[in-house]
Amino acid sequence: MTVYALDRRGRGQSGDAEAYSLQREVQDVVAVVESFVEPVTLLGHSYGANLALEASLITDSLSGLILYEPGIAVGDHQMSDPAVVARMNDLLVEGENEEALLVFCREIAGLTDAEIDAFRADPSWDDRVAGAHTLPREDEAFGSHELRGERFSAMTTPTLLLSGGESPQRYRDATEAVDDALPNSRIVTFEGQQHVAMNNEPDRFVDEVLSFVRESA
Repeated sequence: MTVYALDRRGRGQSGDAEAYSLQREVQDVVAVVESFVEPVTLLGHSYGANLALEASLITDSLSGLILYEPGIAVGDHQMSDPAVVARMNDLLVEGENEEALLVFCREIAGLTDAEIDAFRADPSWDDRVAGAHTLPREDEAFGSHELRGERFSAMTTPTLLLSGGESPQRYRDATEAVDDALPNSRIVTFEGQQHVAMNNEPDRFVDEVLSFVRESA
């Protein structure tokens, strides 16, 4: 099995552009997916799950879809907070990228102090700090992304939805709403975990992903 990781716009070795929209990032994802000869399983976490979900509507090259707590506002929940976005932008202007990332982790992702400590110990932390300038625009895109379940009525790609049993209610409700909208999906809950079980319980995370990939191949 081969795994490919996508550096999204403005992150890692990928370039960026002044104009930004969720749909442009979706097109990036589709371009990568369709660059492979065989169908692939597409995995997205949080905002990446939003992109993966939208990509599933415009490509026929998926054998499976894995979404870990997409950030889609349902019910009375809000995914974007203009005050938080403004604070992150102020910190970024001051060159305080790590502080901006910490604000995002606490107030948008809803991570606990213990989860943030574990996150900071992860080798990916420095790259996340370097890409912190992308967070405000992604948070704003969160707020404008609607599920509109009828769009997915014919989308039969096998889908695994992952959720943390202790995640903020807005993420759990979003996961359930996506499950209701998709014709061929199921939810696996990581009890005792929140939004970053891939960091805090990596063995189980990998087991669930690999089991699903084998089932949907």
